[in-house]
Amino acid sequence: MMIKASLLAVCTLALGATAMPFPQAGQPAICASKIEAIVPSTVSCANAQFPEECADSSRAAPAISRSFTKYGINSKGEQSALVALMLFESGNFTFNKNHFPGVPGQGTKNMQSPAFNLLYAQSVFDNHTVGYAQAQGPEAVLRLVSNDNESFGSAAWFLSSQCNQTVRDSLATGTKEGWTTFLTGCVGTTDTPERDAVWVATNAVL
Repeated sequence: MMIKASLLAVCTLALGATAMPFPQAGQPAICASKIEAIVPSTVSCANAQFPEECADSSRAAPAISRSFTKYGINSKGEQSALVALMLFESGNFTFNKNHFPGVPGQGTKNMQSPAFNLLYAQSVFDNHTVGYAQAQGPEAVLRLVSNDNESFGSAAWFLSSQCNQTVRDSLATGTKEGWTTFLTGCVGTTDTPERDAVWVATNAVL
C-alpha cells in the first residue's frame, strides 16, 4: 500500500505539470512512474530491437490515459487487464507489429489481427482514408492505427466494442477469474503463467 501511495503522489505531481487531464474520481491514475514500476525497462527505448516501434513510459502513459477516458474504461480491474495485455503482446511496448512469425497487418500495442485493425480504423478515421489504406493492403491499414494514440488506444477500443458486458463486469472485479474470462472469452487466447505474471505485476501497481 505504501508503494501505491507513493506512486499515486508521483502521478498526481506529473499530471499537474502537464496538460493531461486528471483521472475521474475513483479512476486510477496512469503515469510513467507506474508503468516503470511494473516493467522498469519501459523507462527507455535505447536497447529496443525495433526502435521506431518502441514507446517508452513517458509516451505510453498519456496515450493510455486518453484511451481510457475516450472509451470509458474506468475500473481498476479493466485498466490493469488492458495495460497487462498490451505489455505482454508488444514486448513491453517495444513492438508495434507482429514480427514473430510475422503476420502482415497484425499489430498495435494490442497486437490486433488485420480484421480487427480494419474495424478499429473504420471507427477512428473517415471512409475515404480507410478505403485508400485498405486498397493498399493490411500493412497500410496497420500504419493508420500505429501512432501512439491509436496504437495504445486499441486495447480500450477492443474491450469497449468487442467484449460483452459479462466479460467487462468480470474484469472489473479485479480477480484472476475475471482476467482469465477476458483472455479466453473475448481476446480468444489461452491464459498462461507468462501472461499471469504480467497481470499480477500490473494489478499490484495500478
